[in-house]
Amino acid sequence: MGYYTDKKVLIIGGTGTIGKGLIKELIKDNPSVIRIFSRDEYKQFVMEKQFKHGELFRYLIGDVRDYERLERAMCDVDIVFNLAAMKHVPSCEYNPTEAIKTNIEGMENVIKAAMHNNVESVVFTSSDKAINPTNTYGATKLLAEKLVQAANFSKGYVRTRFVAVRFGNVMGSRGSVIPLFKNQIEEDRCITVTDSTMTRFMMTLSQAVKLIMTAGEKAYGGEAFVLKMPIVKLQDLAEVVLEETCKKIKIPREEIDIKHIGLRAGERKFEELMTKEESEFAYDLGSMYSVIPPTYANELERYYTNEIKAEVGSYNSSSMDVMSKEQLRTMLLEENLI
Repeated sequence: MGYYTDKKVLIIGGTGTIGKGLIKELIKDNPSVIRIFSRDEYKQFVMEKQFKHGELFRYLIGDVRDYERLERAMCDVDIVFNLAAMKHVPSCEYNPTEAIKTNIEGMENVIKAAMHNNVESVVFTSSDKAINPTNTYGATKLLAEKLVQAANFSKGYVRTRFVAVRFGNVMGSRGSVIPLFKNQIEEDRCITVTDSTMTRFMMTLSQAVKLIMTAGEKAYGGEAFVLKMPIVKLQDLAEVVLEETCKKIKIPREEIDIKHIGLRAGERKFEELMTKEESEFAYDLGSMYSVIPPTYANELERYYTNEIKAEVGSYNSSSMDVMSKEQLRTMLLEENLI
């Protein structure tokens, strides 16, 4: 018996990489139903063929921007995971209004529908780009986080707990850089790297899934959970993927160029998962941090009385040690990503 046993679960944006990984873990807990809510009927069709537990799943076409459809999808649901987002940084830069509609207004719709249906828990997947944002995507995720935090303290008698988790880059997920590099090697005989000094937080799919499931179970409500994760240099990642891919497809390493193309619109050289100011209200839970919003610190600190306070300081990828190339290679091979 686990926390999700016999629960009715709704996964918004559930046809992506993280959604599929989440479903595989949820099935082990034997929930009573898993509803997949997304706007792409073809991806739902593919997923229906992939997962054989036909009686367990319900597939719902809908958009997070449509409140009435969300409200109906959440009827009699216990747990909601909101994975829906516009997340491609350049797309959000050039289409900010669309990013606002999905990432901010969509989250507001989720909150209202959850309160209306008195669901037990809502988990929102945020991003490291929400911290001191330099782009539209990060700014929309930051505001969505604020909505999630505020919802816990304006919900009245509703039982719902609202919580956020901050992701780094999920290795191998759709749109991530590893599949892009491999495709470039095979088709273009060239890898494009924005900046050789760029650093990023990296997490595996299994780590991402564990983080959101733990948050749904353990949160008081209002926190942002941050996984302690390794940092990689983009140049090292490109070189490891290049070396291993060349071995597999049997082409000389020397035939592949690495081109440096400069930062794209809205990008920055490093990422931040927790600011120094936030760390003063954060707790160290071992494998992760729980970040408490200062606005509601008095109420949440009572819940964390027996936990250890986090060390004060910025948790960012420019001021911490990066993985060596060989450590990175080992991790990618273990995850079957190269």
